[in-house]
Amino acid sequence: MTLAGKHALVTGGGTGIGLAVARALAEEGAVVTITGRRQEVLDEVAGDGLTGMAMDVRDEADVVAKIAAAVEARGPIQICVPNAGIAEGRAVHKTSMEFWNNMVATNLTGAFLTIRESLTSMRQTDWGRVISMASLAGLRGLKGAACYSATKHGLIGLTRSLSEDYLGTPFTFNAICPGYVETPIVDRNIVAIAERAAISHEEAKQIMVSSNRHNRLIRPEEVSAAALWLVRPGSESINGQVIEIAGGQV
Repeated sequence: MTLAGKHALVTGGGTGIGLAVARALAEEGAVVTITGRRQEVLDEVAGDGLTGMAMDVRDEADVVAKIAAAVEARGPIQICVPNAGIAEGRAVHKTSMEFWNNMVATNLTGAFLTIRESLTSMRQTDWGRVISMASLAGLRGLKGAACYSATKHGLIGLTRSLSEDYLGTPFTFNAICPGYVETPIVDRNIVAIAERAAISHEEAKQIMVSSNRHNRLIRPEEVSAAALWLVRPGSESINGQVIEIAGGQV
């Protein structure tokens, strides 16, 4: 089986994990819509099966309209990867409502809206996969990042509940929980940690590297390989699961 004829939607698909997943799906034959807030970033990587579409997952009206337009142009969405997210740490006593609301709107509400609107067309087909991009912070909590951890715990709960709602149907819902991945988000966090702790960038990077059990950053392609496994034949009974990509036991 290839993914020929299948329409995949990957939010936050212009860089990092999202781009790696989108490219992997396209290489298997899928037609992939990638979204992000900056059209110019999407245009840089479009082609070879990828179509860029600016969409703000925080804006319900925008999500409804843009996903409907993607379905109209490329057919029902049968692979949904809610990947768009913000990864930033902040102590609770320094967390403003603006910071909290923006992260919840992006990481959790945005995923909910993406899945909800994708299901509108997916439910009219005979096969579908939803792969939520969560985090190890959604399983164990991350020191200094209570808001981020809360959103990822919520995303895992949403995914598991949907898997229960659709038991016995041809649709599955799973979450992937990577550790620290070699992406622009990690690059930005390295700079932020270095500034906060008054340490070198290399020392800040080592903090993240040592948090992964195998003592190295994870490659985006390792995450995309897990996503491909969830859409290939033989994955039909993998449902409501949380797949940890951490280099060892968590």
